[in-house]
Amino acid sequence: MTTTFPELLGADETTATAGEILGRCRELVRPALADTVGRLHPWVAEMAAYSFGWCDVGGTPAEGSGGKGVRQALAVLCAEAAGASGEAAVAGAVAVELVHTFSLLHDDIMDGDQTRRTRPTVWKAYGTGPAVLAGDALFALAVEALAGVDGAGAAAAVRQLSAALGDLVRGQADDLLFESRPWTGPEAVGPEEYRTMAEHKTGALLGCAAALGAALAGAPEPTVAALDRAGRHMGVAFQVVDDLLGIWGDPAVTGKPVHRDLRQRKKTFPVLAALSARGPGAPAAERLATLLEESSETPDDVTTRRAAALIEQAGGRSAALEEADRHIAAVETCLESLSLAPRASAELRTLLGFLVRRDI
Repeated sequence: MTTTFPELLGADETTATAGEILGRCRELVRPALADTVGRLHPWVAEMAAYSFGWCDVGGTPAEGSGGKGVRQALAVLCAEAAGASGEAAVAGAVAVELVHTFSLLHDDIMDGDQTRRTRPTVWKAYGTGPAVLAGDALFALAVEALAGVDGAGAAAAVRQLSAALGDLVRGQADDLLFESRPWTGPEAVGPEEYRTMAEHKTGALLGCAAALGAALAGAPEPTVAALDRAGRHMGVAFQVVDDLLGIWGDPAVTGKPVHRDLRQRKKTFPVLAALSARGPGAPAAERLATLLEESSETPDDVTTRRAAALIEQAGGRSAALEEADRHIAAVETCLESLSLAPRASAELRTLLGFLVRRDI
């Protein structure tokens, strides 16, 4: 299905591709990230390196980059666009990547996920206690990476990171509590609550990534705040697109089974929007509510296919696309309010377009 995301975020023909941008940022950040991780206790450093895909269990080197590096790339590009130095850009990217990985280690434990990027998760490979320890170590390193930067901007950057972490914890707490709430009735989760959760859980760290380099370089507070807002809106759009992929994504592209989120009975935005449908979508919304309330803890393929069809009939899919559109337009508004370096700004838009133009 083709999205209607604003063409303002289209790639400039004169800029690099998203893959090239991500690769450049990974190469820029990797030496500093590896050096920072290398300061840990050897066993903890091995677990951290394993989580980045740099080694196998036991420490044998492996070819891997730890994923696309979206957050570190966002940190680098926003820092460059705001005119920050290379040191500030890299320090911010290192801190963001460490915090992101820390959150993944703990999330995998809370969610009971046994694989990530086709390999056993850290807790599955090393044990729950060691994985918690490794995550805590990465969090401490992130703060150290920012505090060690010379200049008055370090304190502002640490405050920025601390605020983002507080929001991230709040969002994760809400997401976990959503699991025990009913599908319908006064205690049901509504789309507005979901937006707040997504901004905290996903948007806060992307906002932090966008703002850290500028904060480290001592950029004016309005510039830092505008970049943070842009990243937060980007985070909500990114999460909503992930929700769409979790129901309708092509397994060959996502690497995940079709209807995966429906099998796990996740309260994602398309589902919540469908359940709250009025007018022409109301009958499908009622049938969807009945199906969700009556289905077992592990719905079969027939049930998930029927649920996906009802979500679409009730308008959940189109509502999710519109929600992502709205936040992408807000990203553009934030960026237009700033005087940004042209090349970095163009590459930033290319990256943002790549993140939301996935196969949905």
